[in-house]
Amino acid sequence: MNQTVEEANVRLLYKTWIEAWNNQNAKGMSDLVLEDGDIIGFDGSQMKGSKEVFSIIGEIFAAHPTGLYVSIIQEVKIISSDVAILRAVVGMVPRGGSDINPAVNAVQSLVCKKVGEAWKIALFQNTPAAFHGRPELSMQLTNDLRSAFGSMN
Repeated sequence: MNQTVEEANVRLLYKTWIEAWNNQNAKGMSDLVLEDGDIIGFDGSQMKGSKEVFSIIGEIFAAHPTGLYVSIIQEVKIISSDVAILRAVVGMVPRGGSDINPAVNAVQSLVCKKVGEAWKIALFQNTPAAFHGRPELSMQLTNDLRSAFGSMN
């Protein structure tokens, strides 16, 4: 696949976001979000701006060990010179666990904006991958994520 420099930078932004979550680094996550960026969590909870992301994600990390994301980027679209969309699927492995928990598989969407030379998150949405009435899709996603998790180890 021949990807542009900007596509690579958008992928790096997302990878850095996932790594910050996996390292329970609220500051690292908040640094990636625009001052007025929007975050929509798996449960529908919403955060506005980098300061709120730092505060709320920090509380989540302090309260309990979060699962580790395993992600597969499915698509990056450069919309304009300073706007891009990334779509990925994710699964979670409980800390210390050895397998994906299919109940929390999700589809993640990222809208990002280039500010100067850096890409920042304008909108991040984490949607449950429920696939109502289509269990074969749920199983396929889980198997894909298990393969990705296996290649991480």
